Amino acid sequence: MGTWPAPDLDTIGTSEEVQIITRRQDDTLSRPTTIWIVRVGDDLYVRSGFGATNPWYRRAIARPTGRIRAGGLDRAVSFDVADPSVRSTIDAAYRAKYHRYPSNILGPMVADDAASAALRLRPTDND
Repeated sequence: MGTWPAPDLDTIGTSEEVQIITRRQDDTLSRPTTIWIVRVGDDLYVRSGFGATNPWYRRAIARPTGRIRAGGLDRAVSFDVADPSVRSTIDAAYRAKYHRYPSNILGPMVADDAASAALRLRPTDND
């Protein structure tokens, strides 16, 4: 697992929404789930707005490889639980990127439930 190529990082990090594709228990790919994404430095993060019980999040934790689609790109990724020490930085990134959304939409993304269900996406060689 490596680091994001700069063009991919820029394209995915500036996308309004991305599609996350996780693996089911039988190792087949799930249907895409559309979610928000933020860039923090050279890392990409997603959160489950409904917390750790959301099905896509549970699949990502159980089988931590899948795919991401954004801005015309389709990339293999690993899902790593985000380090809790970057929570405030991720919160700030969500607030900055999605500030135009009302608080009833943005608020859950920076609340405790979503923050505890944050994943860092890393590119893999499994294309």
